[in-house]
Amino acid sequence: MADPDSKGSGPERPKLPLPPAGSKKPDKGQGTNLFWLLLAMLVVGAIVFSFANKWRTKKLSFSEFKTQVTTRTLGPANVHELKIGLRSLTYQDQPKDLANSKTVPNLFSVSIVGMQGQNESKLTDLLDQANIHWSYDEPVTRWPEVLLTTVFILFCVGSLYLMFQRGGGAGSAIAFGRSRGKLYVQEELGITFNDVAGIDEAVEELREIVEFLRNPGKYQALGGRIPRGVLLVGPPGTGKTLLAKAVAGEAGVPFFGLSGSDFVELFVGVGAARVRDMFQQAGQRSPAIIFIDELDAIGKVRSHGAQGGGEERDQTLNALLVEMDGFSSDQSVIVLAATNRPETLDPALMRPGRFDRNVLVDRPDIKGREAILKVHAAKIKTDDSVNLKYLAKFTAGFVGADLANLVNEAALLAARKNKSAVTNAEFEEGFERVVAGLEKTARVIPEDVKQRVAWHEIGHALVGCSLPHLDPVHKVSIIPRGLGALGYTMHRPEDDRQLSTQTELFNRICSLLGGIAAEDLIYQESSTGGANDLQRATDMARRMITEFGMSPKLGRVHYSESRKSAFLMGSVGSSDYAHSEETIREIDLEVRRIIDAAYETARDILAARRPAMEHLTRELLEKESIEAPLIASILDQYKTGPQIKPGTYVEPQAPPSREADSSDASGHTDTAQSG
Repeated sequence: MADPDSKGSGPERPKLPLPPAGSKKPDKGQGTNLFWLLLAMLVVGAIVFSFANKWRTKKLSFSEFKTQVTTRTLGPANVHELKIGLRSLTYQDQPKDLANSKTVPNLFSVSIVGMQGQNESKLTDLLDQANIHWSYDEPVTRWPEVLLTTVFILFCVGSLYLMFQRGGGAGSAIAFGRSRGKLYVQEELGITFNDVAGIDEAVEELREIVEFLRNPGKYQALGGRIPRGVLLVGPPGTGKTLLAKAVAGEAGVPFFGLSGSDFVELFVGVGAARVRDMFQQAGQRSPAIIFIDELDAIGKVRSHGAQGGGEERDQTLNALLVEMDGFSSDQSVIVLAATNRPETLDPALMRPGRFDRNVLVDRPDIKGREAILKVHAAKIKTDDSVNLKYLAKFTAGFVGADLANLVNEAALLAARKNKSAVTNAEFEEGFERVVAGLEKTARVIPEDVKQRVAWHEIGHALVGCSLPHLDPVHKVSIIPRGLGALGYTMHRPEDDRQLSTQTELFNRICSLLGGIAAEDLIYQESSTGGANDLQRATDMARRMITEFGMSPKLGRVHYSESRKSAFLMGSVGSSDYAHSEETIREIDLEVRRIIDAAYETARDILAARRPAMEHLTRELLEKESIEAPLIASILDQYKTGPQIKPGTYVEPQAPPSREADSSDASGHTDTAQSG
């Protein structure tokens, strides 16, 4: 996310110093040669084993051997090379045709333990009487057995060596407690602050960290100290990891990057050992930067008396706290971390002295989105007619990852159409794919369902065009998209909104209920297609009452029952507020009153502008998609309609109330309504 025109500017960055002696990366070729050597040894051992196994040794007791010799079962004709050893005698059977026979001779072994001296002469006399040639066996080493044993031992030793030394770090068995952090250099990343766009405030905050690492004397001369930790917080996809890579590329110091999940293990103490090893490695190469992505994996609030995995995480967090600001902490190691759940982090981790700075990486504004689009559009072939400022205008609420996905979708669509360059049409179609999902043109929709969906979507659009303070309607379609939307109404924001008034929120609810009102007006009943509209409208009405204090009956009181995440959807835990049953009932009644008032307003608008609604529905059924210019031209033909004073909070039978501005905590602008 950067402006490519600014590359090459600025002072020359210092090169990363070479790692100290002994820290050279292991030669991959040596490991490969050792592997092939062990494999060859294993093959040789298998051959030797197969060769040695051709002699099948059979054991006989001395009594059996004596009986066979006495009865002449064994004699010169079938005994070959009988040798008397210290503990046994051995002989081979002799095939009939020894020269031409392919039969492998058998080896027999007879134990003669305790037959030395006089008993030995009895044995030799027995053999002489049977005319069996014999000799004394000289003590020799059986090389096949020795070689096989040696090969097996070497193979086991080599396998253990490879297992213990594989990767030289976290992958080895003996290094189970070592850190999994990877050391990066500038050439591996190739990213600087010139490659970052749309988050200029965060970049300026981190420039000071880089400047301190380059020129610490400038700050130390005035008594300043380097920040121990910098925490990057923001919604997913805003560029926190990209910023960390840019810091690594700019600083010119060793940069260790890893994820919080790399410290998490089942066994207690392993994560803490990895934390200590990580800081030890960074201290040996100080000044250095340690980047921990997804810090909340190990930095959550410590549990109270929990066992098992909770205890292991607590041990890991305690080790991190000590390393960042303890008796033996290294002042020249900076910890750079990123998370999208700062509300779950332990207070001891967030205090000054550990994470001194919190850098917000927020959603980009219209200028930031345009800069980000320029970066990603520079990587593809775009037509000269492409207006990135126009694209940035109607992508309100998009983060850097969303914009990168939008550009990529546009490029894929242009390639599918065999175009030589990406045009505005592909960008708009890509925007619809990102917001509403994949278009399902092959789905067969019954005609009656198609007509009902058309009335429903025109109800959304007509109410949205009739009320003030709403984003203009950009497109209405009855082509199915996504996981179940049979149609959709898309709005195009004109600017970035940081505040929403009571009137604006109420008008949004009216627009959401416009589809249900249209079905009731035409068919005298509604369908299941309005389930999502009802859910969104109810959630918005409940937030108006419980969070924003926009109820004249309940007053300016915060009644929210859960704490919302600052950057993620959903709640992160229950609050300390306990409401009485009467209060809960009053909240439900107020939500019902706002929904009913919005529904009546939407129905009145559609009843008053029914000719325009019918005309728009006919056009939509004929073309399946209509856009803003056609909608505006049709509405200009029908001037009649409800006269609603701009800025008035329409609420039938409600006492007049003073308007109150309130910040929309989500900061997100809805861009599409699905039927």
